[in-house]
Amino acid sequence: MSASDPAATSLTRRDLLKAGGAAAVAVSVPSPAAAQAPKRGGTLRLTFVADPLHFDPHQTLSFVTMVPLSFVYSRLVKVKAGPSVKPMTYPIEPDLAESWTQANDTTYVFKLRKGVRWHNKPPVNGRELTADDVKYTYERFLTITGNPNKPVLDYVVKIEAVDKHTVKFTLKEPNAWFLDLLASTSTWIIAKECVEKFGDLKKVESVVGTGPWMLERWEPNVRITYVRHPSYFVSGLPYADGVEMLIDKDPASRLATWLSGKSDFGPEYQHAVRWLDAPVARQRKPGLQTAEYTWLTGGSTGFKLSNPPFNDVRVRRALARASNLAEIFESLAFSQGRWTPNPAVPAAFADWSIPIDQLTPEGRKNYEHSTAEAKKLLADAGLPNGFKPTVEAAATVYGPDYDDFVQITIKNWKAAGIQADLKLKEYGAFVTSTIFGKFDQMFIGLRGAWADPEAYFYRLYMPGQPLNVLGVNDPKLTEMIKLQRRTFDVAKRKQVVFDIQRYLSEQALFGVDGSIRILSAWDAHIKNYMPNNGFDYGGRLMAAWIDR
Repeated sequence: MSASDPAATSLTRRDLLKAGGAAAVAVSVPSPAAAQAPKRGGTLRLTFVADPLHFDPHQTLSFVTMVPLSFVYSRLVKVKAGPSVKPMTYPIEPDLAESWTQANDTTYVFKLRKGVRWHNKPPVNGRELTADDVKYTYERFLTITGNPNKPVLDYVVKIEAVDKHTVKFTLKEPNAWFLDLLASTSTWIIAKECVEKFGDLKKVESVVGTGPWMLERWEPNVRITYVRHPSYFVSGLPYADGVEMLIDKDPASRLATWLSGKSDFGPEYQHAVRWLDAPVARQRKPGLQTAEYTWLTGGSTGFKLSNPPFNDVRVRRALARASNLAEIFESLAFSQGRWTPNPAVPAAFADWSIPIDQLTPEGRKNYEHSTAEAKKLLADAGLPNGFKPTVEAAATVYGPDYDDFVQITIKNWKAAGIQADLKLKEYGAFVTSTIFGKFDQMFIGLRGAWADPEAYFYRLYMPGQPLNVLGVNDPKLTEMIKLQRRTFDVAKRKQVVFDIQRYLSEQALFGVDGSIRILSAWDAHIKNYMPNNGFDYGGRLMAAWIDR
């Protein structure tokens, strides 16, 4: 289907209400005439939108740090990757752990692989990984000041190195998501020697892991290069001898790099190509392989319930009714009308995201754009002339489609009487301060940093969580969040998670949102690869090989 196909440019009201977690996946990969033996060697070449903020995984949740680290580090368990894994599914498999047992609802024991070697770089110098490394990593994770990812493991009360290759976790309460959370890309296993030598892990010299590649060189604003880890614990992997990540903030320049054959993957995040650029890419790249699926990234609107008028549900509903998702996603070069509406849990979690037509009547109304209804809601709330909030947004890194999304949203709000005054903030400051509540009245950002469904309501709505910037403290909601954590029966947990999404939409604590159905693309000579959501580029590329 071409980007100009009228059937692809809009959703009917019925389609929109039925959409959500059931979004389909379309993969276009030529079938080989016969099974091909993988080839060793060569360099995988890709582009990336920005330099890392720094290299310490315990001091940021930003994708510009986590993606580069994914080539270097390992964790106990990970999301399985490869052509057999359908995008928008996230099966868990062993990484550094070869097996695990669950003694009871709060006790897990992991057996580590034997003979795993750290990269042969100072100060670790290729020694064997042990249970003490795991214990040290997660104790630092839980105790270091300012770790924005602490909610991933904040229910763990004890980590014990039972012997050299056995680690025991004790939780303070049951958590049915524990293995999914351990697969987070914030849970890389780090080396104590690096922290002791460098004081923290922010310097590039501190990046020493057990992963498939070793970070060889970082040239700021130019590239990051990696070389194969010869002692990687998965026999024969990785197939590629190296990875070159070209840093380029300009989307037109990234596209030109790819079209001219200087990179092997689509130029945007998750190797996507903007739908506006897809026809020329297919023309210029015979045999181009693609996967169309809904990504995790969507919009995020922040405000504080303690600040009037946001304590009034009618005002929150007015913000939603004023927002025109169809206009946004039909206008963006990235989407060109291909998108999926999101409830609180993004539609990219196909099994856990509630279809819009299963929300309550009030929740469903939020997705029906109406400037007139937004104005009426404001008038009913005592604001017949609207109000004038300041709204912060990131000034850099996210790119022109984000900029357009912000501008269209502001325009829609103003049409309803919400006279937003936009204030731009540098990306680094935005992701370290604004999204953690250091803003005056409102912000517009992006969400999609986490590859576990629970994060999208636990982190944002549980009392005491640093990203609960709204200041939600709702006993009914809190009890539902606690209930789903201790519900190990998947079908029953799913129903609780659906109830949480219904409640959040009805109360307009989560407004309206959508995600693009992106087109990830990779060249014909890249074999044994399949994209997916999440920051783990390295995990998805380690078994890819180059057919030259």
